Amino acid sequence: MHPESIVIIAIYLAFALLEIWRTDFFHKKNQARADGIFELISTLALLGLTQPLVLFLSATLAHMVVPQWQGALGGINPILAFGLFLIFDDMTQYWWHRACHTFPLIYKLHRPHHNAEYMSVRVVYRNNLFFYLLMPSLWLSGLLIYLGLGWVYAIYVVMKLTIIIGAHSDVKWDEGLYKIKALSPVMWLVERTISTPSTHHAHHGKHKADGITNYKGNYGNMLFFWDVLFGTAKITRQYPAEYGVENLPQTNLAEQLAWPFFKAKSMEDKDISEPATK
Repeated sequence: MHPESIVIIAIYLAFALLEIWRTDFFHKKNQARADGIFELISTLALLGLTQPLVLFLSATLAHMVVPQWQGALGGINPILAFGLFLIFDDMTQYWWHRACHTFPLIYKLHRPHHNAEYMSVRVVYRNNLFFYLLMPSLWLSGLLIYLGLGWVYAIYVVMKLTIIIGAHSDVKWDEGLYKIKALSPVMWLVERTISTPSTHHAHHGKHKADGITNYKGNYGNMLFFWDVLFGTAKITRQYPAEYGVENLPQTNLAEQLAWPFFKAKSMEDKDISEPATK
């Protein structure tokens, strides 16, 4: 196992322990019977199969097409290298995420992430099994690694996952900081730069009419800056009272995991571009 993977697992477990201590990691409010099963399967599938497979296939394809490019960027400035990951991984993932909330077909790959009626680190990797396999940013990260930036990726992915895990946790690390008047300028900058529990919880809110929920925005993963830049940001420093999907029919475990091979009879194509839908 790579050192960065060990660090990420340690960070995940640290947040999980915080939830065990503060909010009950294993029994969330409104948790359905199948939620834990789905989250365990989807998390293990991504970490144990999908991510390694995509990174391997991306490098393999690059070697077949442009073998002379292997390691070509290995000597570039580390800051520039980090910036390439911000553009080709994080910003690309912003657009992939935004597309998932725009086009009904691929929304079915991402809807399981929002079916959870609670926030938790358990939700971080909660997606259809094909969601990450088709995610362009993961393939582009594999290409950058092939070009010699694997050492930068190790640092980058630890930073990114720390922010993402913290933003999904229901232990709201930013809540107390908002109340400290002296930190107000700092938090103004922080919440416009990275994803925080407040901004990301709003993306998972259930009811758009509550004035906090913004499931048609706040798409940023590591950087919330993309939402600010592209006009999809909503900042309230508050948290939705309810989480989940709004005005969509019920689905089931099989469809969540393996759509389009399994389909719930009640799950119909809907125009999710309408404000009243998820």
